[in-house]
Amino acid sequence: MTLSRKRSHGEIDAIIERALNGDQLGYAELYDRFAASLYRLCYSLLMNEQDAEDILQESFLYAFKNLHRFDSGKASLKTWLYTIAVSRCRNTYRRKRFIMVDITQWLGLELKAPASEAPEAAVIRRDANESIAKALLDLSPRLREAIVLRYGQGMTYREISEVMGCPQKTAESRVRLGHQRLRQSLQPVGMGLLEELQKAL
Repeated sequence: MTLSRKRSHGEIDAIIERALNGDQLGYAELYDRFAASLYRLCYSLLMNEQDAEDILQESFLYAFKNLHRFDSGKASLKTWLYTIAVSRCRNTYRRKRFIMVDITQWLGLELKAPASEAPEAAVIRRDANESIAKALLDLSPRLREAIVLRYGQGMTYREISEVMGCPQKTAESRVRLGHQRLRQSLQPVGMGLLEELQKAL
């Protein structure tokens, strides 16, 4: 662990201690630190703003009620929060059908437009972005989780394994398989798009 990460963990541990000792500002600081990334995770998995907001609030409510159970020796607070959120997301997307939205922006996978772009090129780029989004939506929930955690959240395989509740080798396998499925889904639309996706991933 780098010095900066150790310092960050130390700061978070201090905030947690303050919160557990009754300092309400401690809870507010924890929320401010993690709410944005946790919402982005929930939205990337659920693809619905209201559902993502609901899971965000549920996750923090559970985490704050059980903060005394958190063990920084076993996992980072971020990993613990993500584990809570992913569990609740799974319950939600088992019950609901996904709607088609452009989640490529949330994962940083959208193809950027050049400074000056011909109308024909703009149509091609838009179609390519839609193809990427559809390919992501076609993944199974477990593979999409792995892809979102790895490329959308920048988590290590160890962190992904902790969040998903599986061995690290399984997490690596799911990311690899998800990547392969994306390549297969995008194969018909052309190698240029595959190359762009590989750069993004």
